Amino acid sequence: MTTPVQTEVQANELVRDVLRTVAPGPTLDGLDPHDDLRETLGLDSLDFLTVVSRTSERTGIRIDEDDYDQLADLNGWITLLTTRSARRAG
Repeated sequence: MTTPVQTEVQANELVRDVLRTVAPGPTLDGLDPHDDLRETLGLDSLDFLTVVSRTSERTGIRIDEDDYDQLADLNGWITLLTTRSARRAG
């Protein structure tokens, strides 16, 4: 079952929820929307791919390798998810 992402708040909560499964801990709670996720949370390439995969599974949104550059921080994730969700709904 996929979770619809219609607002920035929903996208933020979903990505944080997925990140908790990969990088749990207090650092995530204080994460700023502009913080580099890999650096701040210590994500390696496999962790990042896990986040991509789980987010895609939960939302039903396809995330391609070409999208990875914009997914360095929460703001990038929020933009991608809300934009793609709007396109799917339209």
